[in-house]
Amino acid sequence: MISARQPDSSDLLQWYDRHQRVLPWRARLGEIPDPYRVWLSEIMLQQTTVVAVKPYFEKFVTRFPDVFALADAPSEEVMQAWAGLGYYSRARNLHACAKQVAYEFGGVFPDNEAELLKLPGIGPYTAGAITSIAFNKPAVAVDGNVERVMTRLFALTDPLPGVKGQVREKALSLLPEGRSGDFAQALMDLGATICSPKKPACSICPWMELCLGRRQGIAETLPVKAPKQVRPTRLGAIFVIERKDGAILVETRPPSGLLGGMAAFPSSQWAEDYDLSKAMLDAPMELRWKRLMGEVKHVFTHFQLLLTVYVGRAALDAEAPEGMRWVPRKHIDDEALPSVMRKVLSHAISQI
Repeated sequence: MISARQPDSSDLLQWYDRHQRVLPWRARLGEIPDPYRVWLSEIMLQQTTVVAVKPYFEKFVTRFPDVFALADAPSEEVMQAWAGLGYYSRARNLHACAKQVAYEFGGVFPDNEAELLKLPGIGPYTAGAITSIAFNKPAVAVDGNVERVMTRLFALTDPLPGVKGQVREKALSLLPEGRSGDFAQALMDLGATICSPKKPACSICPWMELCLGRRQGIAETLPVKAPKQVRPTRLGAIFVIERKDGAILVETRPPSGLLGGMAAFPSSQWAEDYDLSKAMLDAPMELRWKRLMGEVKHVFTHFQLLLTVYVGRAALDAEAPEGMRWVPRKHIDDEALPSVMRKVLSHAISQI
């Protein structure tokens, strides 16, 4: 017999009490959540998987154990610690937020969504997550996992992003008194471990009998997503220059914009109509250049990038062009090189 009972949080919380994930930023049973660790983890987890975030989080909190340590750190050190996580505006906003919390709020994070939303880099999801998880106050954090669980549980068939309002409304309707933080994390765990995008494990789901999507046979089709837009392709030339002593030429990109504040190798503009036949006009120095075979491909949120790599060798006494610097080869890994630049370096080393 199919249950006529409406979904509530009790089944989910009973499941969570037994099966919650152990994560380095999550408070254990009996511990009080640390708002700094909750905030840091939620920023890192934006558009990044738990598996990828874990080692970065652990190294980050070792290097910057509290919001004061992060606020007082040089921006170059913060960007270096973030290098490889991607979406580097998050790191810039993270540092700005830490400064504001440390210097204007005495190191104490606001405990409500309205005030949290005023801080750099904190949007509705992150504000809801911090409010509920760090302070156990009534709020919901709607991410991709929650969208998937709620659209299936209530058979919400409107496509994303339009259905987000209904998802938030349904999640709020299930919010238990006194366990907002556990509820938020339970929804995340359910979406990550059972209510997966493909082949959800419905037979072991605590809401199996109450899930309208499962009962209607449409669970795996939800949430309905808008058609993906085709990413345009941008082209560019990039220059890896090694001095005779092994030092490599590096620059720091402008603080705002794509890869802002990160270390990089000199390059041309990145444009859909970039003309590679004129690449030498963009070279930072007059050298004998070698164009390497193949290209370096990197996918950003709104476009994919194809870089043609040129390598050159400079004299031992060659001066770095304005705004650039020579970095000893043994220290190149200490630079805040984003993933695309590490791909370029690997490509160059493999062919030099």
